[in-house]
Amino acid sequence: MTKMDLILWRHAEAEDGIPDAKRKLTPHGEKQAKRMAHWLKERLPDDARILTSPALRCVQTAQALYLPFEESKQLSTSANATDLLAAAGWADDAQKSPGTVVIVGHQPTLGQVAAMLLAGREFNWQIKKAAAWWFSFHRDEVLLRAMMEPTLL
Repeated sequence: MTKMDLILWRHAEAEDGIPDAKRKLTPHGEKQAKRMAHWLKERLPDDARILTSPALRCVQTAQALYLPFEESKQLSTSANATDLLAAAGWADDAQKSPGTVVIVGHQPTLGQVAAMLLAGREFNWQIKKAAAWWFSFHRDEVLLRAMMEPTLL
């Protein structure tokens, strides 16, 4: 029986600018990332796998955890929901990888993945900046365990 947790964590507030991939966090975004990282770190298992988009704002958000992470082009700003689920090892029932995976990524992809997991199809659901949605797959069910944003911490 496969048990997997998937945490979708949207990058914190970033500066405007071009090129998009080089946009860094604002001072407010740094605070958001630290607050959410503190909340997550208290709850993550030691063997959690952390994947981030190579975009600077996502890397900086992941760095707030002070844990090892991997950058994945499958999570870039042009990624789609299928790319994200494949990177996480949540491709389909037969291929789900056990354990906990944290994805630091972008809208609208994160919201589309959340909709797929809960509603069975892609919708453009909004996930706020620096917010985390924690899903569990266990006994052929997908459950939303937590949905947290930094303003609630």
